[in-house]
Amino acid sequence: MSGEERDTVAGSRAAGRTERLFRIALLVKGIDGVTELVGAVVLIAVSGAAVHRLVAEVLAHDLLGPPDGTLARHFVAGTTEFVSGDRTFAVLYLALHGVVKLALVVALLRKWLPAYPVAIAVLLVFVGYEVARAVHTGSLVLPFLAVLDLAITVLVIREYRMLRRERRAG
Repeated sequence: MSGEERDTVAGSRAAGRTERLFRIALLVKGIDGVTELVGAVVLIAVSGAAVHRLVAEVLAHDLLGPPDGTLARHFVAGTTEFVSGDRTFAVLYLALHGVVKLALVVALLRKWLPAYPVAIAVLLVFVGYEVARAVHTGSLVLPFLAVLDLAITVLVIREYRMLRRERRAG
């Protein structure tokens, strides 16, 4: 096998790996979008008292570590703020976020080229928001989500470049 043929085979393998990672990333984003939509519906349907009972149950069974631990304190503070406040923002945020993610996932799975730059921009806005919100609230989850969204952004960019090259060549 010549050097050029080896390079072609290696390039095909790399493209295949990128495609698989890309599809996995889209699956994760799709699940995330559905979860957010379900979360919005749950927020509409569940009472504040039910949330308090759930928090008490979680803390009673030490599912977040000791009841006076950092994770438990963050959990209690977040749910107390949520239960005592207006849920409209949370419901609208989750619903809108979920719908946007699902629409982008469908468009990217169909390889609709104009959706790629939009998806990249939306993901970067999500990253910026997640980082800003994490700094403001001290959230432990948001930095993880920001890193995940950044990794997915890189995969979308790679897939977009490969797809554009394929369409120009074919």
